[in-house]
Amino acid sequence: MACYARRRKPIRYCPNSEPTLPSNPDRDFWVYLTANAPRGVLYVGMTSDLSGRAFEHRNRMLDGFTKRYNVGRFVYFEIHHDSAVAASRERLMKRWRRDWKIALVEENNPTWRDLFPDVLAAEGFDW
Repeated sequence: MACYARRRKPIRYCPNSEPTLPSNPDRDFWVYLTANAPRGVLYVGMTSDLSGRAFEHRNRMLDGFTKRYNVGRFVYFEIHHDSAVAASRERLMKRWRRDWKIALVEENNPTWRDLFPDVLAAEGFDW
């Protein structure tokens, strides 16, 4: 069976084969949501360095969408132990309707507080 690239998918899909993204059993992967204000602009992302990415977003170090719209408040994050699963979850959440993302945040973080201290704690840093 031949491998093929699915339409509009950056990761190759190969039935009955290993994921094309490397999996590292010693590394965790994070899918996160950032916002500029409660119920404001939302951004979905994935990283293997959550504290570093949170720092970059908070200090507007990354050019692009998050810098342009001042999206630096971490309002939701979840851990995955496999990169392929995390990438799949990120792509799924990016296709979600806006109200579904808001419901997810409000279910876990009803006050929309910045979870940056929790991000640092999850990575083992003191805040």
